[in-house]
Amino acid sequence: MKWPGMGDPYKRSKTLRFLVLSACVGAVAVLITVLVVNPLIGEQPRNACINDIAKNWKISFTVELYVDNKKADIPANVGFMEGGCQRAIYTLSDDGTVYAEWKEDPNFEIGHFLWIFKFPLRDMDETKSAIYVNDRLSENFISTPLQDGYHYKAMFTSKAYDESKDKDFLPPQN
Repeated sequence: MKWPGMGDPYKRSKTLRFLVLSACVGAVAVLITVLVVNPLIGEQPRNACINDIAKNWKISFTVELYVDNKKADIPANVGFMEGGCQRAIYTLSDDGTVYAEWKEDPNFEIGHFLWIFKFPLRDMDETKSAIYVNDRLSENFISTPLQDGYHYKAMFTSKAYDESKDKDFLPPQN
């Protein structure tokens, strides 16, 4: 069987040169990602382990999450990874209290907590969702900055949520 571009010796050398060049470009891209980009990402406050760093900035705040008008649980040990890595935003108990620590103020946002919590934000309808800070609607949605002692209430509506059952005049289902 003859492969395309391998019949004519001139075309064969052009095809092989293209394949070798493509492999070299791919290898360089992988090396840059592994050696340059990944270490830089690992040092960002939302990704780094805080086990071995001096933490001068510490705050705590409370979070309530509602998805489709039902309260969602925030479990203990959010932000603690396998292998003993502790992230900069974490929970110790399931009471909604969240802690954040870093070297200096990294300008954390509520979206950083949702990312560490692995909240499925892509499954939510952002036009019908809202973030409340101390019972006031935040204009910044998930870009709302975290502040010490504040209470955050996140009301999310999933894309698959059927709102018609909220408007039925039928008795409640138990």
